[in-house]
Amino acid sequence: MHPYRIGALLLALNTFVSAQSSLHLIPIPREVHAAADQSLASGVAILCAAPCDADDTFATNDLKAFLAARSITVNAAAPVHILITRYGTPLSKSIYTGALPQGAAPEPTPEIKPEGYAIIPDQKGIALTGFTASGVFYAIQTVKQLIEGDGPTAVLHTAIIRDWPALKYRGLSDDLSRGPMPTLDYQKKQIRILAAYKINIYSPYFEHTMQYLSHPLMGPPGGTFTQAQARELVAYAANYHITVIPEQEAFGHLHYLLDWELYSPLAETPHGYLLAPGQPGSIKVTHDMFNELAQIYPSPFLHLGADETVDLGKGQTKPEVDAQGLGKVYLAYLQRIVTDLQPLHRKLLFWGDIAMHDPDLVKQLPESFKQATIAIPWVYTPEPHGYARYITPFTDAHIETWVAPGINNWSRVYPNWNNAFANIQQFTLDGQRLGATGQLNTIWNDDGETLANNDWYGILFGAEAAWHKGEASIPAFQSSFGAVFHGDLTGDIDQAQRDIMAAHQLLHDTPLKTDGSDLVFWVDPWSPDGQHEAAEIRPVLSEVRLHAERAIVLIAQARNANPHLRENDAIDALDLGARRMDLIGLKFQLTDEIAADYAAAYALQASRNLDDHKEVYRRLAEINSANGKLEDLRNAYSLMRDLYKQVWLTSNRPYFLTNNLERFDLTIQLWLQRMDQVRTAQRQWANDHTLPPASQLGIPAPPLPTP
Repeated sequence: MHPYRIGALLLALNTFVSAQSSLHLIPIPREVHAAADQSLASGVAILCAAPCDADDTFATNDLKAFLAARSITVNAAAPVHILITRYGTPLSKSIYTGALPQGAAPEPTPEIKPEGYAIIPDQKGIALTGFTASGVFYAIQTVKQLIEGDGPTAVLHTAIIRDWPALKYRGLSDDLSRGPMPTLDYQKKQIRILAAYKINIYSPYFEHTMQYLSHPLMGPPGGTFTQAQARELVAYAANYHITVIPEQEAFGHLHYLLDWELYSPLAETPHGYLLAPGQPGSIKVTHDMFNELAQIYPSPFLHLGADETVDLGKGQTKPEVDAQGLGKVYLAYLQRIVTDLQPLHRKLLFWGDIAMHDPDLVKQLPESFKQATIAIPWVYTPEPHGYARYITPFTDAHIETWVAPGINNWSRVYPNWNNAFANIQQFTLDGQRLGATGQLNTIWNDDGETLANNDWYGILFGAEAAWHKGEASIPAFQSSFGAVFHGDLTGDIDQAQRDIMAAHQLLHDTPLKTDGSDLVFWVDPWSPDGQHEAAEIRPVLSEVRLHAERAIVLIAQARNANPHLRENDAIDALDLGARRMDLIGLKFQLTDEIAADYAAAYALQASRNLDDHKEVYRRLAEINSANGKLEDLRNAYSLMRDLYKQVWLTSNRPYFLTNNLERFDLTIQLWLQRMDQVRTAQRQWANDHTLPPASQLGIPAPPLPTP
């Protein structure tokens, strides 16, 4: 018997324990049993067994680069080794056999082969085999996670693992059209991280930010993804077994194009965002764009978008929609696009939100359309009754289907993982159950303020759910993320994420039914809207702040415990999210206190008592002195502005940043103006012992005491 097999059997009998009790792995492998640890104090030998082709060499070098970044020596004479093989040789087959559970078939099934792999320990380290280049690569990504610590303190956790994915396609849709435009270097970093967690699709979303030579008005200065950059990213991603699928909106969401007078005749409504199906020029625009995309992106897929066409029938197409119905007109135009693009010989993806409302019409679509397309239903909220109604209109029509959950990053100071995790978990599970072949997790930047480094928690859980067979465990993921992604073994980063989730939930459970939204962050608390919101969320503000501040403390503790934490840019973004959540609470608390202080001062102005006069001075100073509450608000937003800019520039080009900084600048200016107004009131009091009414200063009445 081969020594790997003997070693594996001995370990199986003596030392294996539940993986989840001793290992932190994302995604959790299909079959895993933890074994003994191996110290890497003397380094590790990396051996790529013949035939070690170019792909396996790249994967091996990827592992070596990872070890170098962790200050772990790669030394051919080291006592611990990692053996890399491609399935097919007697040695590799013995490795696979060593990973088999009792009674399993000795040969890998067709389900396992495309991306599956096996890992077994022996007395000197571990050996792995993959059935394809991607299988070898994914085995190595798992090996990386089996290594804990840095330098001479590093340890290799060994394990018997047999693993393969639940879904064939595991992707991320990345919004590049609504504000943030990442640098090419950051996109390459995204590719590396996505691949490390076994995601194999990256889909940049374009409305107007892809460069088209045939339509040069597309693409804003400073915010355009050039064709040269696209080609470079595609080539880079291929090394990491990631297919880049461009999504160019081909029906709706084209208002940036249709704002140009040259294209305005094509708009369904004046300068709207929807191409009018009846205009001959509409199909030409789509034809031109996708023919250019096909030359740049060699992917077997192109993504048409075609979602949220809510203005269809509200303008030029109204007679057709009135006569035929919305569904028929929509699907007819979608068919025209698909037919026009057939010479490209690509599978064409489209969002399923419009077509799903007419399942009978979907069933009646021509077979040629069904074979040429992939439907992607999207839903971004938890659904207590499940997601079948979004999926089955397409699977019942025998159209290949992917599911698209979302990480709930949009329009929030930090993503709402409460919504995201429930959505990702159950939508992906229902997709697996109902025959979906892929998952396309989504990032959206609706208000242009979102920060890419805030998103990794949801992206990695999406990777877990897509790879994992059955229901992905949220608690297991939450207990592993900090260790796997950041190298934090204290659990503090994980708890910081939970605390921000708790803050979100507290705000959601108020009558306002909000969360840490940008609207709540930016609203003027003394405006009518702000006063309404304050009344709804006031009872939970203290607890929200305590959770946010605990997160800040936990982050600091984690950094103090380990100065070598990984992905520090993401930790900075997490810290900023917690600070912005805290400021939501502080803003409403301070403005309530200012209102109370001014009301008290105003009530005492008629008194002839000297102590009352001193109290008026004191109350006004509380509001507006060198350390007053108005200054606190100005300072808080000023600090957030600086931190926000720093975090933005770690991943994005300067394009669109000014739009977001202006929100901070306007808010800072608001509190400066109020400082001046109250200063005028202070001088009035000093001069004649009178005060203007609070309403004259824009200060509302103080909140009523809580019963």
